[in-house]
Amino acid sequence: MFDTHTHAWGPASDAHPWVNGPLLDRVDSFDVHTVYTADRLLADMDRTGVERAVVVGYPICEWVDNWYTIQAATEHDRLYGVVMLDPFATDAADRLRQCMATDSVLGVRLGGACPYDQMWETFDPSVTWLRDAIEETAFWEAAVETGAIVQLLCDHRQLDQAIALVEAYPQLTYLFDHFAHAGPETPLEDGTFTQFTELAAYDNVAVKVSEIPHLSETTFPYEDMHDHVRWLLETFGRERVVWGSDYPNVSDVASYAQSHEWLRSVETLSATDRKWLTETAFCRLAGLH
Repeated sequence: MFDTHTHAWGPASDAHPWVNGPLLDRVDSFDVHTVYTADRLLADMDRTGVERAVVVGYPICEWVDNWYTIQAATEHDRLYGVVMLDPFATDAADRLRQCMATDSVLGVRLGGACPYDQMWETFDPSVTWLRDAIEETAFWEAAVETGAIVQLLCDHRQLDQAIALVEAYPQLTYLFDHFAHAGPETPLEDGTFTQFTELAAYDNVAVKVSEIPHLSETTFPYEDMHDHVRWLLETFGRERVVWGSDYPNVSDVASYAQSHEWLRSVETLSATDRKWLTETAFCRLAGLH
């Protein structure tokens, strides 16, 4: 299995202080060590049968401080990295090139669901800065040049902004996180979630069925979200739907094993489908073997 969405972070230090207060409060509720290092992640992967994983930047330090994500991806051949950068920064293009110069760094994540002045501290589906970021052409040109995957966390009510971004830079590969924050009550037949149909028209756009223990209003195997999984598979095809655990971010409500074993309970999902979701689709998207 290939887990496309995990987190790991290093200890606080003078060079890399922990500054994200809301996230520090959350970490205290996790069922893992307060300093969840890459070694601890790998040990949990071994216990649950996960072979490889993507370490997505975890903003416990300043959110553009990617030191530990890059270190984890550099030091462990089973781990890959996705960094977080400010596309409005004057040196954003250069910083992206520097990060992508590390072979095992796959791309950059943007928190479109976060207020720009409270990045990765809270979420607000009414914010619109992602649309403004489309004008940062130097940053996007660097993404095209380096082959960076653009990983987006946006609310389903913000998908119109994401559509505008994809239309502006259709040569990039995009990966949408966490069901676009849709929950069991989010309708599939009409409304904002159906904008994924427009995104599915682009062969380079994929979606991630991740963080399901937090989105579900029930317990394992989270059956109230299974219709959303089936809808995404029907809309994108199994070639462009990938699984991610969001571990240990979900460890307050689920074990690592539960974060992937729920897939076995999704009706109509075959063993071959699960293989695509848990490995094949992402490897194809990311150009990995």
